[in-house]
Amino acid sequence: MQKNHSLLKVINLKTWLGSTQQPARAVDGVSFSIKQGETLCLLGESGCGKSMTALSLMRLLPQAGRIVDGQVLFKDEDLLQLPEHQMRRIRGGKISMIFQEPMTSLNPVMTIGAQIAEAIQLHDPKSRKKIKQRQIELLNQVGIPDPESRINAWPHQLSGGMKQRIMIAIALAGRPDFLIADEPTTALDVTIQAQVLTLLKDIQKETGMAILLITHDLGVVSKVADRVMVMYAGEIIEIADNKTFFNHPYHPYSRALFASLPSNEKRGNRLAVIEGTVPPLTTDFKNCRFSQRCQRAKESCFNEIPPWQEKADIAYRCFYPYTDAPLEYTTPKATTTITQSMDQNHPISLTVAQLKVHFPIRKGILKRIKGQVKAVDGVDLIIPKGRTIALVGESGCGKTTVGKSILQLERPTSGKVNYEGVELTQLSNRKLRPYRSDLQIIFQDPVSSMNPRMLVGKIIAEGLTAQKMVKNKADRDQKVATLLKQVGMPASAADQYPHEFSGGQRQRICIARALAVEPKLIICDEPTSALDVSIQAQILNLLNDLQQDLGLSYLFITHDISVVSYLADEVAVMYLGRIVEYGTVDDILNRPHHPYTQALLSAVLSVNPNSTQQRTILTGDMPSPANPPSGCYFHPRCSKATERCQKEWPKRQNLSAKHYVHCILK
Repeated sequence: MQKNHSLLKVINLKTWLGSTQQPARAVDGVSFSIKQGETLCLLGESGCGKSMTALSLMRLLPQAGRIVDGQVLFKDEDLLQLPEHQMRRIRGGKISMIFQEPMTSLNPVMTIGAQIAEAIQLHDPKSRKKIKQRQIELLNQVGIPDPESRINAWPHQLSGGMKQRIMIAIALAGRPDFLIADEPTTALDVTIQAQVLTLLKDIQKETGMAILLITHDLGVVSKVADRVMVMYAGEIIEIADNKTFFNHPYHPYSRALFASLPSNEKRGNRLAVIEGTVPPLTTDFKNCRFSQRCQRAKESCFNEIPPWQEKADIAYRCFYPYTDAPLEYTTPKATTTITQSMDQNHPISLTVAQLKVHFPIRKGILKRIKGQVKAVDGVDLIIPKGRTIALVGESGCGKTTVGKSILQLERPTSGKVNYEGVELTQLSNRKLRPYRSDLQIIFQDPVSSMNPRMLVGKIIAEGLTAQKMVKNKADRDQKVATLLKQVGMPASAADQYPHEFSGGQRQRICIARALAVEPKLIICDEPTSALDVSIQAQILNLLNDLQQDLGLSYLFITHDISVVSYLADEVAVMYLGRIVEYGTVDDILNRPHHPYTQALLSAVLSVNPNSTQQRTILTGDMPSPANPPSGCYFHPRCSKATERCQKEWPKRQNLSAKHYVHCILK
């Protein structure tokens, strides 16, 4: 597909929110273009205006939003001048959008087929007489197995990855020329992420559509972008082609993002962080917006607006760019020091033995039990004091249920959870209360875990009040302000409501709430999945500091292998309710034995443009825990499976003192 003209051209777009006296300039003079068949990635921190830029292009602004200036030329027609009835035909038709959270975007009371049919009827007139055929065609296109039966499925019956693919199918129903994808892989594990990205690229090659991909994941950008556009505090500060950006970014903010990335070779050292936060968008800027956080800033940066400068393959807004310093990528070091530290004895904080959590399947008028969903099916874990155990695996494998059952938020069907000599499974809710401050959790979804009617300060202070850890209101407010500062939030956030913050900011509030009661063990359920790399670095440094200062233990549930390589001491790989491989971080990252572990690691996206990484895309979805396959649960997706794998669950093989695997392969 030739990329010879601009399909979309944005000129000096300005979108303001709130009052006319002091508006929030969410999009402040943004200009860019996208060619036919091109993928342009929009990169930046939470709260910089990325999503608001996308919503402005679609004219889907919140009630308080308004476009005050600029042009959005789509095929040379200014979308900002069109009446609403014409925009409705373009929206979902020639221009489509995949939203960040598929569960909130899909209608829970409509079947998958009905939602796809709605998009076909509205935006694909040629297919109105053959809707069923078009539905199946779209589901096949996005890789949904057995599309004929899936048409009648409800959103809650699908995994996160399948829901995201349904969103893509709905977006493609109108045969768009231009697709906006807002963080389409943020909540997905690496294997599903690889499938979704490959799917988008394949569809792009087939249809020639242009894609604006909004993300904070540099690995995703390196994989799919033709060009990269960096946004900060409402304006574009750098645009470059992919190769140039990953070899030689010019702007200090772009450099700081790369320095913030966690990796194995940075283990044991603090991650570089971008001090401070994005300035308030209500500011009427008369200087460089990054100057307060920039290590290269000089007097002119604080007093003047930097000019926009263009070169052959890069453009940027900066007085003092990195013009003569390409990025250097280091080779991952061997982790022998980590392995040695593993051999040291550490007191055990918590022991999990043969933990099982089975949910009954009830059917019929009398709701008789007809089966069991084996969410967790015999898990053993030991979490030492002051150590981090990472629990990795695909969505739906039971990771979160393990965390909840350890805390007795989900009562186990059987098994033991022993915390410092106390068997938690035998305690009533009343007797568990004294242990609640010791054992805390950071939930994956910050939106549903906070009361939308409570101020942030009261949300954070709930535990302090319940455990009687503060003397009075002044003491409480001071403690809340300190906690907010620890997680990179201003003290003024205490007087705001959760809906006033971005997804990443809400996650930071949840972390502050968990830290408030001074816990000894924290279940971290994807605590950095919604965070951009600069804030992620702050949180990882914070967790490291707290562990060293207070001897905290972590069970770190994640799908981000770079975070595992930086933070974890030992790693448990989980598949369909069972641990399939366990070992030190050195064992798992450098000597993975189980084919599933190998597939997880090969799906990780490298930001190094010179990487020769060979990727294996794991096909298919995890089987249902209500009806697991016989033998090894992984055998239907395993390229190395034999007839024996189909007949028996493989016994544990001890590969070293701390490394074991459930697999028949030698």
